[in-house]
Amino acid sequence: MTCLPESVPGQKKLGLVIDLDTCVGCHACAVNCKEWNASGHSGPLSDFQSKSDGVWFNRVHTFEAGRGETSRTVHFPRSCLHCEEPACVTVCPTGASYKRAEDGIVLVNAETCIGCKLCSWACPYGAREFDEEDGVMKKCTLCVDKIYNDNLPEADRQPACVSTCPASARHFGDLGDPNSDVSRLVAERGGYDLMPEMGYRPVNKYLPPRPKKTGCSSGSEDTISLINLAEKRAEKQRAEALAVKIGAKDAAPTELLADDYPVGGGKGAAFLRWADRMLSR
Repeated sequence: MTCLPESVPGQKKLGLVIDLDTCVGCHACAVNCKEWNASGHSGPLSDFQSKSDGVWFNRVHTFEAGRGETSRTVHFPRSCLHCEEPACVTVCPTGASYKRAEDGIVLVNAETCIGCKLCSWACPYGAREFDEEDGVMKKCTLCVDKIYNDNLPEADRQPACVSTCPASARHFGDLGDPNSDVSRLVAERGGYDLMPEMGYRPVNKYLPPRPKKTGCSSGSEDTISLINLAEKRAEKQRAEALAVKIGAKDAAPTELLADDYPVGGGKGAAFLRWADRMLSR
């Protein structure tokens, strides 16, 4: 079986931080991952066949969490978590699955992989993908051929899934450095490990969804809703119109309100209240 590199304090641990609050489930990460890796470190990647849908290093699952008004849709991207104690590595009989000491990335050597699938059985996250055409196991590489490519501008040396995310729900960096941007993000948002009870210590972290907004019915002074903004704008317009009417442009808005400029209502306000409730869910 394969041994893991010795753990050293302050060791570099490259990984992803995925924000479940801002992920919109667009699958752009999965598509760009497939596009890049089809000709990358583990390419080519088999496509749809009669027995499978091909090899995808990143898959996005969608769940409905909660019930009634408290329910919400959660999009959950899943890929290799590059665990600190990866069972997929220690179970490998040929050493094809290995963890790099220099950055903690877990990789597969296709030259020595015999396609026994022991690693896929050992991984509780379902992150391993068997390529039926090549007869070997493949997985997320964190785009190792991209993040270390000196021919690319430094800003572009990120995994394909990170660089393409339109919602900025994916973040990449050194989670072994407590002062890195990703480590601070995890600390601020309460990032967590997936299935920590398994003891594999995933490097990748997930940020939980924020509490749902309750819209204009919350009573919070800090809550800004569409109806609040519309009323403030209408108040400002009434004040400006009255100022022009009485020639007092410099007067305070509260001094310019009159009975002949009442607060608006009707269908327009009702629509805004409806839209506010819908967008606050």
